[in-house]
Amino acid sequence: MKALRRHQLACLNETGWQQALAQAVGGPAKACVSHWARHRLPLVVTRQPGPGQPSDGLVALGLPAPGRWQRQRLALGIDLKGVAFFDEFPKAAAVVKLLSRGARAPWLQLCAALDQTGARTRVYGSHGWQLLTGLDHLRPGSDLDVLVHVSTPDEADHAAALLTAHALTQPAPRLDGELVFGNGAAVAWREWSLWRAGRVNAVLVKHTRGADLCHAEFWNTARPSPESALPA
Repeated sequence: MKALRRHQLACLNETGWQQALAQAVGGPAKACVSHWARHRLPLVVTRQPGPGQPSDGLVALGLPAPGRWQRQRLALGIDLKGVAFFDEFPKAAAVVKLLSRGARAPWLQLCAALDQTGARTRVYGSHGWQLLTGLDHLRPGSDLDVLVHVSTPDEADHAAALLTAHALTQPAPRLDGELVFGNGAAVAWREWSLWRAGRVNAVLVKHTRGADLCHAEFWNTARPSPESALPA
């Protein structure tokens, strides 16, 4: 099996859903997981146990409940045999139908520009979940979170510049999210821009087992070389 990645979706089989339902405690949580199981909606890969931490062979998955179930963030541990397959959040262009009419054309222009750089862009967070489920994940002021997969620092610079320009001209919804390199290391695109401009001397790099504060190259290593380990 390939290494797990942050924001990766996990689609369960019947065994997995039975495990998930057994872990749902309380009325809203039980109702929410039951709905997810009935409609075969995905869960999302979250922070996995680090070296030396007990995992019991389980994959750590999350379910961010929509408003009707009190927006609880449910944490579930599912045996790998309970995962039917892994998937991705929707492509960024798909979110256009959730945007105001005035924001749609600029958004599609941004998506096209990012495509031309070679970056693969997905939308996650509340907008991504709204697309996946059709439920009430969005609320007034929800950020629009993008996950931009890049291969090189130059590609990341180009993508961050495009995101910055869009954010300056389109203040709503507020654009946020991460750049993700081939080794799975992810960094907030706003922080990347500051770091590359020399305005900060370190950047917080996230991965499936936590986060590290890095001063130097991290995109070609199996895991970033940390200054200190930090919780995700």
